[in-house]
Amino acid sequence: MKLFPLFIRITNRSVVEYKNIHDKTREYDGMEHKFEKEQRWNYLVEEYQTMLYRIAFSNMRNRADAEDVVQEAFLRYMKDEKPILSREHEKAWLIRTTIHICMDILKSSWHQKTVALDESLMAETKNVYLPYQIKDDKTLEAVLKLPMHYRNAIYLFYYEDYSIQEIAGVLNEKEGTIKTRLRRGREEVKKILTERRP
Repeated sequence: MKLFPLFIRITNRSVVEYKNIHDKTREYDGMEHKFEKEQRWNYLVEEYQTMLYRIAFSNMRNRADAEDVVQEAFLRYMKDEKPILSREHEKAWLIRTTIHICMDILKSSWHQKTVALDESLMAETKNVYLPYQIKDDKTLEAVLKLPMHYRNAIYLFYYEDYSIQEIAGVLNEKEGTIKTRLRRGREEVKKILTERRP
């Protein structure tokens, strides 16, 4: 009879010790997971922030909105639990998401009712150059004036060095559609530039 309470005490103690060890392990795993997430966030920002900002800015045409778009794209990526197969897929996902966020904002009734200060036009009048813009780059100014579907194709092709096939993958369009957009976009840029000449 005396052995039974002793066994219970030993068993209870073992359960408590096991539970404490298990809790500490879970806490350590949580800290490790948090550290991994932080490292992942830092990598994403270092690797893609500048490129995504340029894409967002070319669509939103002001710094504050472009920064918000990039931050939202990173947050969506971090929340998405689906595994990314490769670096190219990761980059394409982020570009596509950035463009979609821009489109959503530009289509929103709130954005359409507000009068945005167009920084590209402000830059022209005040000799303040856009982020990533080469001094006196009139071509980029013309590209920024294109409708979004031409602008994104032209921008990715000429400023981010994407191939037609890659752009088609990023934008979920056929290669023929991208070729047409590039051709028409170039024609529009040419028109804008010739209209500017004195």
